Amino acid sequence: MSNDAKAIQAIRLSKRYGQLLAVDDVSFEVQAGEVFGFLGPNGAGKTTTVRMLTTLLEPTGGSAIIAGYDTQRQAYQARRRMSLVPEESNIYTELTAWDNLIFSARLYRVPAPTREQRAAALLQTFDLYEKRHIKAQLFSKGMRRRLAIAMALIHEPAVLFLDEPTSGLDVQSAQTIKQVVRRLNANGTTVFLTTHQIEEANQLCDRVAIINRGKVVALDSPERLKQALESVQAVEVAFAEATPGEEAELRRLPGVTEVVKRGDKWRLYTASPPALLPALFSRAQRQSIPIISLNTLGPSLEDVFLHLTGQKVGSAPDGGEGELTGQRRPGGRGREAGPGREGGRRRE
Repeated sequence: MSNDAKAIQAIRLSKRYGQLLAVDDVSFEVQAGEVFGFLGPNGAGKTTTVRMLTTLLEPTGGSAIIAGYDTQRQAYQARRRMSLVPEESNIYTELTAWDNLIFSARLYRVPAPTREQRAAALLQTFDLYEKRHIKAQLFSKGMRRRLAIAMALIHEPAVLFLDEPTSGLDVQSAQTIKQVVRRLNANGTTVFLTTHQIEEANQLCDRVAIINRGKVVALDSPERLKQALESVQAVEVAFAEATPGEEAELRRLPGVTEVVKRGDKWRLYTASPPALLPALFSRAQRQSIPIISLNTLGPSLEDVFLHLTGQKVGSAPDGGEGELTGQRRPGGRGREAGPGREGGRRRE
């Protein structure tokens, strides 16, 4: 597959469970060699879309093409050119790290002379080589996640699907995963990344699609998405000391549309930071409370995400829906997985 080829094509994909609509006419393309982010609030349709792309779920309508192969008519060929790492690591805990990799290599029909060479190289890449003969049940969550990604790479797929790869990991393990993603991409692997971590997408992705209630509502590079929301800017300020009723006072300043407390700082959202600055200085002088830090901020990818998913900019991203999804019904939502939900083991 040449560098200018399309690694993934979603063509008017939709999924219904009876009258419940989970994914609604979704179309996008991912170029070979991209790191492509797929973002959305809980219940937006991310998991259902990924399951259709990876042949784990049959679409109600539309089609998907992976590395040139239709996932319904040429499912075997498509699977051979991709790999999926689910959020819950699908390793075999009763096996050692080495045996997990060799078993995966056999499943993917990696030639015998190549299996051990690739397994050793991947274990070294993921800093697991010294622990290759230890059973995976003794591994930490971060080690299991690294092993799961190594298993997914044993057949050198052209496209790697990563579902929430750093979710629940400590900072060091998360950084290791991010470094591996960058290295894989530099070597030509196309990475399709679903995540709730907006800053993670901002750091890793060439382009980002935002899905909400089953529809793609935006698709562009992180920087272009932020430029499209120039009206959402902010001033971040920290004062030498707190005062009674401080939040209410800040909300009354001219041009302030939202006030959010971030640690010891206040973030004041406004369409015109230059007009707000004199009012802040005047307040500080009037109350004899020095300003100890002051920054003007353009819109973040988080702001774009909140704006496009119908939440108030400056609020916390909605993470309280749990298993609820974008399947629409009067007065509520249904479960995203629906009938045919796959378990934790990888389906070949």
